[in-house]
Amino acid sequence: MTNQRGLALFGALIALVGLVCAGIFVGLGPGRGLAHQVSAGLAGQDGSGPAVSTDGRNSGAGGTGTGTGTGRLPHQAAPAASGGWVGTWAAGAAGAEPDAPRGLPDQSIRNVVHTSIGGSAARITFSNLYGTAPLLVAHASVAVAEGGGPSAVPGTMRRLVFGTARTPQVTIPAGRQAVSDPVALAVPADADLLLTLYTPAAGGPASYHSHAQQTSYVARGDRTEETSGAAYAVPTPYWRYVTSVDVENRQAAGTVVAFGDSITDGIGSLVNGNHRWPNFLADRVRDSSYGRYGVVDEGIGGNQVLRDASVLRNGRSGVVRFAEDALGRPGVRAVFVDLGVNDILHGHELSGAPIVAGLRDLTRQAHAHGVRVVGSTLTPFGAHVGYNATKERVRNEVNAAIRGGGVFDAVVDFDRVLRDPYAPDRLLPAYDSGDGLHPSDAGYQAMASAVDLRSLLGTHTPTAT
Repeated sequence: MTNQRGLALFGALIALVGLVCAGIFVGLGPGRGLAHQVSAGLAGQDGSGPAVSTDGRNSGAGGTGTGTGTGRLPHQAAPAASGGWVGTWAAGAAGAEPDAPRGLPDQSIRNVVHTSIGGSAARITFSNLYGTAPLLVAHASVAVAEGGGPSAVPGTMRRLVFGTARTPQVTIPAGRQAVSDPVALAVPADADLLLTLYTPAAGGPASYHSHAQQTSYVARGDRTEETSGAAYAVPTPYWRYVTSVDVENRQAAGTVVAFGDSITDGIGSLVNGNHRWPNFLADRVRDSSYGRYGVVDEGIGGNQVLRDASVLRNGRSGVVRFAEDALGRPGVRAVFVDLGVNDILHGHELSGAPIVAGLRDLTRQAHAHGVRVVGSTLTPFGAHVGYNATKERVRNEVNAAIRGGGVFDAVVDFDRVLRDPYAPDRLLPAYDSGDGLHPSDAGYQAMASAVDLRSLLGTHTPTAT
């Protein structure tokens, strides 16, 4: 194909995707899994709006993709994800920000996020999941970060627009999310992006991700498209209102989702170092022969398999949010599950059976969409303040069931990777961040190194169970 023809096709694809994909809202209230198209004006009054599936995922342009292919050798790449869209970054909305009960009126919020895979275009998801009033995003942009701070690489700033009218602002009802139109941008792999939005008026509380392990920034007034970061003098440890970045990459095989709690969220890792274990996994995947995959991190600190831990910071239960946070990512091919410790530490489960049943439910949900699930054993926490003998017994019950099979398609034994061989209920000192629960950077790297990429990215497609 000539370069001119390729550029023409790309331009046509961007136009088509912009018409049919963006400007929609998806219902995300607790316990809900139905997608809702709420604005005929944004979706197209003539019925040309995006196709919306009943499981909470956008099945229009970009698609979601299922399965891992058939008949290929393990080292061969799967076909490109449907529509060429894959996830490069994600973070589940964890709750309503307690220090921002009215949002952040007349402020520009510059979220700094880290990509796993590159692409030629990007689209951003904005969430008002925990809002109690409509959220007006009056102005939004995406750019490549310069040096990891709030300044943009010159020439990369792009204004975001929404819907068939391609307006620069969007109002997101409480409990919903909005997806921007795709914008042409050379998104690099393993790099920082700036996702900036301006909220002019007070409203309900900000939907935020409380343990970003990344410094973002806030400025007074509308400074959304300023390349310089000089006005962004207020640092923040949170991600606000943004939950995903998808990129168009027609050579990509799909998206891998890491789904879990604070250990997947990377608590205890170096701030701004991108040393969460999914970051290290993304590095391995990029260097592998299994194809190009985006790796997104859907860990939420404090999250539990069975219960909504807290509307302030811990997110909805794993069994409720799984359909949207994991299976709702574009082109998802595999999900890695590391979840259950908080059901023991904070949910006070006295038996491993309910936790195991919940984990099996996640696998059933994934198999219904042809998605493979790799899971891990629960890691030690014997030196943590919440430890006791009963909780250790429950952890061992869960781990015995996981190792015995019938919970996941494949297992990575993070317990054995991280534990001290002389005190197996505790983390190895070199792998302990200092609280007896969360790994250090070295521990997170050891976790990622223990993942068998063949098991994770192999070509077996599960059947519905």
